[in-house]
Amino acid sequence: MRSHLPHPATPISDAVLAVKRGKKRGNYSCGRCGMPKKGHSCQLPRNEDEVLSVCTPGADASSTSASAVVSSKLDDSSPLSMVRSLPPPMRRRALSFDDVSVAVSAEESETEWVDDPDPNACGFLPMSCLWEVLRRLPPLGLMSAAGVCKGWRDTTRRIWRGTEELRLGVPAKAQIGFLGSVMQKCSGLLKLTLRIESDFDATMLACIAFSCPNLQSMQIFTADNSVNRISGEELSRFIADKRCITSLKMEGCSNLGSFVFFSNTLSILWLSDLHSLSKTAFNLPNLKEISLGFSQQENDNTDLTAVMDALGRSCPKLQNIHMASVRLSHAAVLALTAANLRGLRMLSLLLGSAITDGSVASICSSYPNLELLDLSGSSITDSGIGMICNVFPETLSKLLLALCPNITSSGIQFAAAQLPRLELLDCGMTICDPSSQNCTDEEDYDSRLHETPNSKLHLVYQKLIIKHNRLKKLSLWGCSGLDALYLNCPHLKDLNLNSCRNLHPERLLLQCPDLESVHASDCQDLLVKTIENQVNNSFPATEKHFPSKRMPDGSKRVQVPYFYSPQHSDDDKERRRGVKRPCLVVAS
Repeated sequence: MRSHLPHPATPISDAVLAVKRGKKRGNYSCGRCGMPKKGHSCQLPRNEDEVLSVCTPGADASSTSASAVVSSKLDDSSPLSMVRSLPPPMRRRALSFDDVSVAVSAEESETEWVDDPDPNACGFLPMSCLWEVLRRLPPLGLMSAAGVCKGWRDTTRRIWRGTEELRLGVPAKAQIGFLGSVMQKCSGLLKLTLRIESDFDATMLACIAFSCPNLQSMQIFTADNSVNRISGEELSRFIADKRCITSLKMEGCSNLGSFVFFSNTLSILWLSDLHSLSKTAFNLPNLKEISLGFSQQENDNTDLTAVMDALGRSCPKLQNIHMASVRLSHAAVLALTAANLRGLRMLSLLLGSAITDGSVASICSSYPNLELLDLSGSSITDSGIGMICNVFPETLSKLLLALCPNITSSGIQFAAAQLPRLELLDCGMTICDPSSQNCTDEEDYDSRLHETPNSKLHLVYQKLIIKHNRLKKLSLWGCSGLDALYLNCPHLKDLNLNSCRNLHPERLLLQCPDLESVHASDCQDLLVKTIENQVNNSFPATEKHFPSKRMPDGSKRVQVPYFYSPQHSDDDKERRRGVKRPCLVVAS
């Protein structure tokens, strides 16, 4: 701190001056100008007596002479304020942090945009871009990227830690340690999907349970040559220990034998390739969807009636049931319908040849709110279809009746007419011609029609007419007994006509402007060309399909069948304004 200097014209005693100019310890500033001493060279006079000589006592000089003395000691151009030790303007301090602060702020602003300025780390690539690139790599590629540099290694670690879903293919030569090393990197993993190409057992389940404590969903798919050796007891223990798991899907469950499942969180359970289950118990109060697929081997001795009864008693919240087994029977359906599953929305019972119209009546009386019903492979008839149409006209949107040999084209037409909310209809292998495999010409068609017994007339050479405003997918694959088809479905997108060998091109009419794909494998070449012309050329040969009538004025008017009504909604008009995508006709 600098001392106070009196005005040079003011007389003052030495005692008073000594008191006012007392030396102070610890002052690191210049005593004359007040600037810091470090690196400082003062410009003021070093001998203060030259400046203060006019102020000493006993001096007889007047104020004018005193001013002259001061002026003689200082330069004429120097201002009088220099005596007060004011620092000169624009003088740079020895330790100035002004420019340094600007430089630091510039660095900080740069680091906000470039996360890693080290060129050896990420090559000046912003962290956001590096993250987006690395997170799209497969697990093996991500592990290789970790060896590039430190910046990439840190980024891959953050990606592993932030991964919530992992889809991994385990090759046949990979060991269990490979799977463990990958999953240990994902501390926050919630969904795991594995495709295993080698044999595996409960050791893999233990590795998953240890590496993924918060796992919620697990899917295990097997290759054709891999074997799942997990037993029912080991799988039951895994489900009971994983308190967070909500979804479990596993293939190749032929070695389970028996199981007792207990979980308060499991809501989705899919098990396939089941075989000869001796004991089944379900304690899954929150289960909403279950799929049990059994092997089609003749030595399968699973009691499906007991399985259905256990499901109905222990899983009250079931909404979707899918079961495929050749041992499905009417007794198993009765055991299921005896349960109070009022929330059931999807019921799929496949390959049950012993399921009859009585089973359909039991289903209709117990579950009136079904949205999907799949009875493929059953023995129901057109009467069963009539019961389905009477009970589910306002709810059913998907009906699958493939491989049902007792269904005729009349039953299919009735279902399409009585189910206005229908969006998917699968009637593959229903209208079949068991006595003919390659009937292509009309002469062979007529001869076989006369040769066919009366009991099989409803199975061959039938005509199908469908008009529906909501139908989006129609499957008629394998209907070799179908010779005429007329469709008026404005919202139909997918049509399957594979192996419809006896369908005649001149008896085909497709009025489906929204068609995106037509499958016509194993069909006549002329039929494939007719389909391509109708779906992509806006029906150029309409007169070939409908008879024409000569009018008095000489013009021709085409007579259309009763089901065709050229009523166009506003959506149809808006659809015509856009460019229609060409329909894909798949034929091999």
